Amino acid sequence: MLTPTLAKLLILQDRDSKRLGLEAQLKAVPADVAAVDKKIAGEKAAIETARAELMALESKKKLLETEIGSAEAKLGKYKTQQSQVRKNDEYQALGQEIAHTESAIAALEGQELEVMYAIDEAKKKFAAAEAVLKQNIAGHEARIRTLREREVNLSAELKAAQAEVAAARAAVEEPALRLYDRIAARQQPVCVAVRGNKCGGCHLKVSSEVESAVRGKGDPSGKLPTCDQCGRIVWWDAA
Repeated sequence: MLTPTLAKLLILQDRDSKRLGLEAQLKAVPADVAAVDKKIAGEKAAIETARAELMALESKKKLLETEIGSAEAKLGKYKTQQSQVRKNDEYQALGQEIAHTESAIAALEGQELEVMYAIDEAKKKFAAAEAVLKQNIAGHEARIRTLREREVNLSAELKAAQAEVAAARAAVEEPALRLYDRIAARQQPVCVAVRGNKCGGCHLKVSSEVESAVRGKGDPSGKLPTCDQCGRIVWWDAA
């Protein structure tokens, strides 16, 4: 049986429930944004890693070009010296240096060719990966915009819900409101029905005194009946 006070408390509870739900959703937005920001950072890091790998290959190619240039300059020097010597042993020694340098140049040119192939492949992979990662980033950024819009909407809804709660609280008598607030501070919901002699909050059987009170057969003082197990405000529901 619902008394006028209980009816007011149920209205307050409904509005409080809406307010609490909105507060929880609003509180979750920063964490959701942070999670998406983390994904964006990961995508950007992947792009930079791929870029760094490509740059490392290009740096390696430049180093090889420098080494080849140095070896070719040395080769030219050896050939010039060889054309000027008169002694056979010096000629032979320079010939060995020339052969060794030519072999080194050939090896360096082979490495350079491999690096050039690697650069071509890396450029293709980088271009493809960058396109996908940038598309992912765009999707994440759109998600953040949606979350920010949701945050604004939730803030407006919460403000309206808080006004509804204030209006509902104003309609409740002070003793009942104090009891409601005391229970609400430790558990939700505050007001529950008793069905089949069991509390709708803790689902335990209420005492005969509480059952009589919620049926309106006892405690004519008008005091709000509470579950003797969990302390919630209770009313009788014959359904």
